[in-house]
Amino acid sequence: MTESVRQVSENDQLRADIYQLLAALLRRQPSPELLQFLANLEIDANEDNEMTKAWLSVQLAAQQFNNEQLEDEYFALFLGVGSGEILPYGSWFMTGSLMDKPLALLRQDLMQLGFEREDNVKEPEDHVAALCEVMGTLILEAPSYRQLAFYQRHIGSWIGRFCDSLAKAPSAAFYATVAQLAKAFFEMEASAFEQLSLDIPVNCPGSADLQPATSDLAKPVELMN
Repeated sequence: MTESVRQVSENDQLRADIYQLLAALLRRQPSPELLQFLANLEIDANEDNEMTKAWLSVQLAAQQFNNEQLEDEYFALFLGVGSGEILPYGSWFMTGSLMDKPLALLRQDLMQLGFEREDNVKEPEDHVAALCEVMGTLILEAPSYRQLAFYQRHIGSWIGRFCDSLAKAPSAAFYATVAQLAKAFFEMEASAFEQLSLDIPVNCPGSADLQPATSDLAKPVELMN
């Protein structure tokens, strides 16, 4: 990672925070501290948009569910006996199978960007929580064209279907509100990235594809820690 300090806008900091929040919620059931944080969110209810509605739904759910209920719900949704109701992997939503070509491409791109997988992590790198972690880091530490390239290659084509599947899953109660929040957020991201793709010059390095990250993320970042 370079020694120069990258200026991060308030909006980008908020985006990174939401990515990290989604990563935490999708990696495992929320901790008591995270649940308390969500229950006490300060939300401007006067803003009539999908994100505000989603935040209010998450807040209300956080006030109603306890840790034991959420542990059971998370297990049923994502783990299960054999498998959960949802397979939270990009390759599954892109190809209908696990450990497929999209995962191999993702691993190449993560290596180029300087990300490393922890030795004790068993989940494949295309777990939705890991991808959210990467995006949160890229927003803070990498130029916008790298964010765009990573999002388009590894998230944008399937994340909406993942959110819809999670919202409709039989066991989804608290996580139906998480799906609502994720869907609203990723719709905003898609709109922003669509505009960004129009604004980036054709000859911008990395605009058509990911290039090796020789400076932005040179220091390895561990996934799913």
